[in-house]
Amino acid sequence: MNGLWRRHSVILGLAALLLGGLIALFGTRALTNYYLQQAAARGANTLGLAVTALQGQLDRYEKLPELIADHQEIRDLVTRPGDREQVDAVNRYLKSINRLLESSDIYVMLPDGNTIAASNFDQTPTFIGENFSYRPYFFDALAGGKGRFFALGTTSLKRGYYFGAPIRLGDDVRGVVVFKVDIDSIERSWRGSDYEIIVTDPEGIIFMSGPPDWLFTAIEPLTAERLARTAATRRYANAQLMQLPVTRSTSAGQFDLLTISDNSRDREYLTVTETMPAADWTVKVLLDTASARTQALTVVVALMLLVGLGAMGVAVWLQRRARLAERLQVQREAQELLERRVEERTADLAAVNARLEEEVTERRATERALRKTQSDLVQAGKLAALGQMSAALSHEFNQPLAAVRTYADNAALLIERGRTDEATDNVSRISKLVDRMASISRHLRNFARKPNQKLGPVMLDEVVRDTLEIVAWRLKAADAQLAIDLGTEPLVVRAGSVRLQQVLVNIISNAADAVEGLDDRRIDLAATRAGERVIITVRDRGPGVPDAIAERIFDPFFSTKGVGKGLGLGLSISYNIVKDFGGALTVERHPEGGTLVRIDLQTASVPVSEAAE
Repeated sequence: MNGLWRRHSVILGLAALLLGGLIALFGTRALTNYYLQQAAARGANTLGLAVTALQGQLDRYEKLPELIADHQEIRDLVTRPGDREQVDAVNRYLKSINRLLESSDIYVMLPDGNTIAASNFDQTPTFIGENFSYRPYFFDALAGGKGRFFALGTTSLKRGYYFGAPIRLGDDVRGVVVFKVDIDSIERSWRGSDYEIIVTDPEGIIFMSGPPDWLFTAIEPLTAERLARTAATRRYANAQLMQLPVTRSTSAGQFDLLTISDNSRDREYLTVTETMPAADWTVKVLLDTASARTQALTVVVALMLLVGLGAMGVAVWLQRRARLAERLQVQREAQELLERRVEERTADLAAVNARLEEEVTERRATERALRKTQSDLVQAGKLAALGQMSAALSHEFNQPLAAVRTYADNAALLIERGRTDEATDNVSRISKLVDRMASISRHLRNFARKPNQKLGPVMLDEVVRDTLEIVAWRLKAADAQLAIDLGTEPLVVRAGSVRLQQVLVNIISNAADAVEGLDDRRIDLAATRAGERVIITVRDRGPGVPDAIAERIFDPFFSTKGVGKGLGLGLSISYNIVKDFGGALTVERHPEGGTLVRIDLQTASVPVSEAAE
């Protein structure tokens, strides 16, 4: 068994080495091409943005020289170049146009190449008096065409793109207007990125570059012919042109690669190129290939590690398989003993499961009894409150009943005397008193019955109105003044109307108990909307909640009132009711004295015709 395992291990090791070699040989090349292709795609996007920015900058000013050349003051100037007043007027005009258009310089040249007016007439150095007849933008425009040229200014030593336009008087060209545009701002935006952007002229000389050290260097060989053509136009004035040490190559994926030796260090770049025929420019985006090659190498190493780990895993599996074969016999012997123990344990588990089922049944019965007890406690709290109301309510009913008796006797007497109008008035009064007693009875009946658990939209003002019908006697008995502020907007909350009414009855009754017998017996009931919540507050001017009992205020049967003045269930029941609504009930001491009760409920979208209880 051990010899077979060793033979399998040797075969597995050789297979892993062979697979690792294939990954190193072919995987590196394929992955490098893949990551270079991704880099080329990013470079193409960057190149498109750079070309668009350059072309947009040039297109912005392309038509302006022709418009300036057609200006009457410019045409008058070339006919009278010696008129000092005309020259001064054109200088000021060019300066204002240059400032308005945010260009570099604007100047006017005669057919001999001499500059007679310029926007920098009041600066040093100035273009006035200079001769630029050697520039291509001059002789192209003088020939009646469009002058276009990028160069380093021989006077200002600043780079810029020149637009030339002929000044025509009839069919004759009497001068040239030159418009110089600064594109340094675009070049500055290229710096600080993980790629480099360069722009070369037809001779392969870099005149725009992210790295400043590459300016006025050539990526093409500086032959005598190229140097001669550059010197003829004085494109780069007196700048010293250098050859950038570059080596060109092509990757396996046919990507153009450029190796640049910089500060004794060679860096390889993937180049993406696009030409701008109108400007005769070539724009290149150079992306460092080190990142792509590192990514490819990392993936190759990871794959080789996976192969090694896989081989180790298979070797471990083979070893375990051999050991497993050795253990099978021992396991067969132990299996019978294990089966007997399993049967014994199964019997024990069956007994335990039976006991657990009995315990679960008992717990469920206990839970149902607890919920019924809680519901009975809620109802008991309401009935206790109703019991406390009975004495005062009997007074509320006795007064209307006595009035009804008086009005009925008077009505009978008035009818005997034929005074039917006055008798009708008494009957109307009796009807109103009966409606009043029926309203009180209806609210007490709704308050006393057990609500169901359905929640829905409830109009807060209706609940407050019904609550006042019930607690009016308690407020009157305590001689308390209740101020209500529900705002101007109707508030709708998600609750049950009867249970919310019970909460407000408990809280307002507690507030009446707290202020009874005090000098300040004001109670404030207010409600405001805060986002998707409605905050209801009830504040009294009583002694407040002592800190020693603040944590026990919601405990069942806990009360600060005397014996016979409550069961201690009001706040506990109210707390659980608000919690069932998905809200929160808090009690705290108000900073100015007294107790502040806060009810936080969720708003509802649309009220229904019948509020849920």
